[in-house]
Amino acid sequence: MTKRLISFIIATLSITTCFAQAGLDFSPSTWDFGDIREENGRVSHTFTGVNRTEKPLVILDVVATCGCTVPEFSRKPIPPGGRTQIVVTFDPDNRPGLFTKKLGVYSSERRKIAELTIRGNVEPRPRSIEELYPIATTGGLRLNSTLCAFTYLYPGREVHSSVGYVNTSDRPLRLELRPRTQSGLLRVNAPQTIAPGERGEIDLGYLIPAQEPRYGTIRDALEIFVDGKTDRTILAAHGIGIDPPSGAKDRAPKAVISENMLKFGAVKHDGPIRRLPFTLRNTGHSDLIVRAVECGEGLGTTLRAGMRIRPGESFDAEATLDPSKRDYGLTTDYIVLIANDPERPMRRLRITALVEQ
Repeated sequence: MTKRLISFIIATLSITTCFAQAGLDFSPSTWDFGDIREENGRVSHTFTGVNRTEKPLVILDVVATCGCTVPEFSRKPIPPGGRTQIVVTFDPDNRPGLFTKKLGVYSSERRKIAELTIRGNVEPRPRSIEELYPIATTGGLRLNSTLCAFTYLYPGREVHSSVGYVNTSDRPLRLELRPRTQSGLLRVNAPQTIAPGERGEIDLGYLIPAQEPRYGTIRDALEIFVDGKTDRTILAAHGIGIDPPSGAKDRAPKAVISENMLKFGAVKHDGPIRRLPFTLRNTGHSDLIVRAVECGEGLGTTLRAGMRIRPGESFDAEATLDPSKRDYGLTTDYIVLIANDPERPMRRLRITALVEQ
């Protein structure tokens, strides 16, 4: 009898605990909109929740994972066993394809008491020429972008990206891409003549020779001329040259910078060069090699390309700021370090200062 009584008490406590922890119960807590058409605009669903606790609940907030999802709810107390509604509205504008959005429901005690989910598939509306090619250049030529960002570039590996174009005029256009900044590594494949209404792509590619590695930021800028005229639209490409990936991560170097940010504080524009220390450590298992160091205008550092730091050792460096080279007011910039650390080959040290008269 004693064992049965103990078992009954434990079961009762378990049921009571589960009941108390159930919080605000939404059944169902997930809603699938199915296929929705983007041009039809916003869609909404009403979730109904029941207070499964033994005391009143107050919804403090409903937090969505995206600004495209907006909840509407009441902060009136919900009595035990009482019901409340949360209306969730999703805006499909410029969000084609499958979507899943979660919303956390929080009580006045600042704890999460429920989670809601909406999902569906947005069927995109037809796009206009202006939407597909938002950048207008001279002569009726439109582009879908003026930037190709390649992130990391490895020696011996060719990479490509493209910029779409359309000729919206009623006549053929003669296209020229004149270099303004050249790395010597960019390969361009573009038409010389574009027919009326023609759509196509300008192909941009980088290839760093395997026998001549290049480290750090690689930039190219091409000014667009149509029929010999320009409105100074620039087609830009850039990437970061680093070492090829290494499979031996257990024997690799590892760069650790002692600071994420260096604050110079208030400095006089005509004042002296300011200096702040930081340390670069190698916590890996082979030599850390500094491949490149890049500094913004008026910034400098005692780190140099080619420096080697043995495993377990460090280098005490300095960052310098020449206030006369910066604009007045709050200024933010970076010192960029490229090293042979395969896990994080690029590190950025943020620099801030307030430049005064």
